[in-house]
This record gives sequence, structure tokens and C-alpha cells, in this order.
Amino acid sequence: MRILVVEDDVNLSRQLSEALKEAGYVVDQAFDGEEGHYLGDTEPYDAIILDIGLPEMDGITVLEKWRADGKAMPVLLLTARDRWSDKVAGIDAGADDYVAKPFHVEEVLARIRALIRRAAGHASPDIVCGPVRLDTKGSKATVNGETLKLTSHEYRLFSYLMHHMGEVVSRTELVEHMYDQDFDRDSNTIEVFVGRLRKKIGVDLIETVRGLGYRMQAPANGK
Repeated sequence: MRILVVEDDVNLSRQLSEALKEAGYVVDQAFDGEEGHYLGDTEPYDAIILDIGLPEMDGITVLEKWRADGKAMPVLLLTARDRWSDKVAGIDAGADDYVAKPFHVEEVLARIRALIRRAAGHASPDIVCGPVRLDTKGSKATVNGETLKLTSHEYRLFSYLMHHMGEVVSRTELVEHMYDQDFDRDSNTIEVFVGRLRKKIGVDLIETVRGLGYRMQAPANGK
């Protein structure tokens, strides 16, 4: 899962980015509204954390431009605690949720998890596919109750396929959501990670859809 943090406070941006990375996300950063708007307009993010008080272009304007252009990714606004009008303006502009400063990073992480789950059609923090379970809160994968030991890249792949269970996901889409903008992306590595993940899961849940990509799908008998 790939997140964009648009925040001009360098220390706060670093704090959020480090916490998100520790939770298994890929993170890009922007420090003003124009850069943030450009990245959100050109890169595929699973969610965006957007500060309202940005230089160059304020967060409300950035959000309005994204929504006007048809960008539907979940957006979590960072607002000032005493500016209730900003919260109303943000929701009216298309924000999915907001957090008032100062905040606990754990709250931001919880809200991001919820936004990503809901955007993919999952209400529960646990996503289940046959004997496989993804605990989004604990960033943990299990098979028949046994914890899977996954590398960071394997976990990102697993998480994305689980969130989009039943959908065909292309290699290009996986690459775009597994790596940040500065990474030297190679779609051929996806096949390697899929192979490793299949071996660790030990159950035939990841289907190769020839010419299109991969699909995570529970067996017909549900086991």
C-alpha cells in the first residue's frame, strides 16, 4: 500500500512517514501544495494525508482540484484543532476524514487503515481469504492461525492482493503500489515475489490470469 504525505512541517512529515513505513506502507512526501497536487494527480496512491495549511497552494484547493479531475483516492486532512470551519470546508471539498493537530500518530494510522479498507470494500480490520487472514491492525498475515514470516516486499504484495481480493491486479499496478516514486521499478520482480509468497502460503490462492496479472481468490469449497 502506497501513501502520500503532504505536510510542510519537516519534523511532522518525517514522524508520520517513519510510522507509516514501520507499519508496512510505502511513503512519498511533498512539502508544499503544488508538489503535493502534482504527485496526487500523476501517481496512484492508496491514500493521502493532506495538511490544510500548505505553502504555494492550500490543502483545500489541492483537494478540490483532485476531485474535479476525478481522483477518488481516500484523503485524510490534517487540520488545526480550533478551526472547525476548515474541517467543514475539507469535508465539503471531498475529504474522507480529518485529524486535528496536535494528534497521536497511532490515531492517524488507524484512520488510514480504515480509509484504505473501506475504499477496497472491507469493513472489518481482518481480511480473510480461505485459510489466509490479514490482520490490518497488527500488519500480520496468518495461514490456519500460523503466522507467516514475510519480507517487507512480500507483505506489501500480500496486503495489496488481499485488499483487492477477487480482482485481477496487473504487474504494473502492483509495482506502482509496492514501491515509492524514486525506486527503480522492474515489473519482472513481481513474478519472483509472487512465487515466494505462494510457497510460504502453501495453499493455491493466487491465480495467474494470463496476459492480465494475478488474482487472490478463495477456493470454491471455501477451505
